[in-house]
Amino acid sequence: MTYIEIRAAQTQDRPVILAFCEHTWEWGDYIERAWDRWFSDPSGKLLIATADERPVGVVHLQMLTHSDAWIEGLRVDPAQRQQGIGRALNEAAMAEAMNRGAVYIRLTTESINTASIQLSTSLHMRQVGAFALYTAAPILSPPRRTVQETTKVATLDDLDTIIDYLNVSNVFPLTGGLYYVKFTAYPITAELLEKKIEEQSVYLLRRWDRLDGLAIAEQREEQQEQRLSIGYIDGMTIETVSLIAYDLRRRAAALELEKVRVYTPDLVLVHDSFGGVEYETNGSIFCTYERSLM
Repeated sequence: MTYIEIRAAQTQDRPVILAFCEHTWEWGDYIERAWDRWFSDPSGKLLIATADERPVGVVHLQMLTHSDAWIEGLRVDPAQRQQGIGRALNEAAMAEAMNRGAVYIRLTTESINTASIQLSTSLHMRQVGAFALYTAAPILSPPRRTVQETTKVATLDDLDTIIDYLNVSNVFPLTGGLYYVKFTAYPITAELLEKKIEEQSVYLLRRWDRLDGLAIAEQREEQQEQRLSIGYIDGMTIETVSLIAYDLRRRAAALELEKVRVYTPDLVLVHDSFGGVEYETNGSIFCTYERSLM
């Protein structure tokens, strides 16, 4: 009988793990790019599954905050599947998260990855949100728009208004109240909002003397491109979300960025909003799962 052990990653594991991750997708896998960062991550732990002492699986646990943990990069050697290795890795990651004081643990997987979804639900995780990726080029020569059709950068004076808005938002609870960056979901708290406001990364649309919608977006270098990454977008109507999405293409041009990418809530209202402002998507949907560790 094969003996499965879960342990911390060791330097010599790298080539073995990368060899069976080489064909995860048609283009390869991001594990190679992430390995060194994960291996030395003081806020997380890179875990390896071994079968009779040979590395056959990997997963990374990251503490996003003192109470929120994130699971990513779960891979199992195709020749060693159906032996409970993925479950053992996820359970070990959850145990590590609890030891570090996590209250919640989350992960994201593609909606067509039935094996990952079945594993997540069997570990008592529940889906709390879903998103699609939309992209667009910056608008170099936008038409003139009225003041009510353009966003403004939030200041700390807006913080209470933003919190009040999110408390009654129809979009916020359906997204799990999460903000995405590099496929990682962070809970939108007052602390996160304050940080993003200080970074000038929160954009507000006011119409008729009220806050009508908002977005959280930051400049990032991703896949050798300078991008505006929109990790949360919210609006009362299709028109509101469309106006924000369109205006952020204009801002991306002013910032001399190459692309706008949006983690778009998988909601009909939001999908319809992006259809008319020249954003594109390949149709893939990603689902976020969560479990309380209390």
